[in-house]
Amino acid sequence: MKRIPTRLDPDRLPAPLRQIANKHLHWLPGWLRDRATKALRRSPSGTRHLLFALCDHFEPLHGDGTSLVTGLERVARWRERYPRLADRFRDASGRRPRHSFFFPGEQYDPTLIEPIAEMVQMGLGEVEIHLHHENDTRQSLRSHLEKTVNALATHGLVPRYRGKPAWAFIHGNWCLANARRDGQMCGVDDELPLLYELGCYADFTFPAARDESQPGIVNAIYYPRGDVARRRAYEDAERVRVGSPRLDRLLLIQGPLAISRRPGSARVRIDGGSLDWSDPPTADRLRTWVRQGISVEGRSDWVFVKVHTHGAIERNADVLLGDAMLRFHEALAEYNDGLWSVLFTVPADQHATRIGFAVSGRNAKPPTMPGRSAGRLICGTVIRIL
Repeated sequence: MKRIPTRLDPDRLPAPLRQIANKHLHWLPGWLRDRATKALRRSPSGTRHLLFALCDHFEPLHGDGTSLVTGLERVARWRERYPRLADRFRDASGRRPRHSFFFPGEQYDPTLIEPIAEMVQMGLGEVEIHLHHENDTRQSLRSHLEKTVNALATHGLVPRYRGKPAWAFIHGNWCLANARRDGQMCGVDDELPLLYELGCYADFTFPAARDESQPGIVNAIYYPRGDVARRRAYEDAERVRVGSPRLDRLLLIQGPLAISRRPGSARVRIDGGSLDWSDPPTADRLRTWVRQGISVEGRSDWVFVKVHTHGAIERNADVLLGDAMLRFHEALAEYNDGLWSVLFTVPADQHATRIGFAVSGRNAKPPTMPGRSAGRLICGTVIRIL
């Protein structure tokens, strides 16, 4: 397996570079290495396949003092409008868009989950686990996670594989594996092995542009290398490639992180794949994300794009349920042009499943997946057993 260099230590850099690192742009060297490496890669022949996933840090109670009434209104808006939006589009497999709701365990209330579970039963998405936590020990974090998994399972949202629940994870405040120097927003160095032990098959936390928790590794699908119980264990990694499954550790699936030019301007911007009211999805951004070439090594004709949002917030919901998202789905559909084939808004579980199939090397194109629960079980099988 190919080793990815670790992030640069800001304390060992020359003063000008140290200033960049202290502004949390320490990932720039990693991005430049990634661009150079992929520029030398031979272009794949035949049809290329775009697999697009939208992972929503869906927080109905986001904001200080937000009431349950407001949370219920936010969820009801999605329950009413998302099915109508999704019914307008089909991907190369003939399926409607599906939304990945990463629900925060600390906000659990059955009345907030029930409308989302209805959309899942309609084939419009899935529910995974999001958690904000602080000052935890391994045991207290285990308790938080088990409580969240069990609560969501009562709604039929967490299938089991070989006696364990199967689920994906996004860390609140990006602070995976106790990432911050001040020790806030987590507290558990060995979070990665704990997640895996409890049934988590993949982490979707990164990128975290402009945050100190962002690793120096960018635009990659990888396994943490070495001692996975250490703090920030995700900084040292092995790229996933065809024929290289790991049976003992969590899979990390990054979304695109890029330096790109603003349309119609000479100015550049950092694009970390975040969708919100101030930075909606566009056809230009989609092209930027695709150009990052996130793939399994040896399977570069399958390009994985995973972006994120906080979709419960009203201003963001206006974007994700409105005209901007309609235009974006039209831009996605344009990739079904013979040179490309697109499976858009693939749920996070099936995003990971197809990565597993890419690792196997047995499929010429991404397979059409079965229904949600079966897909989740196949995901566990592919990633853990191949």
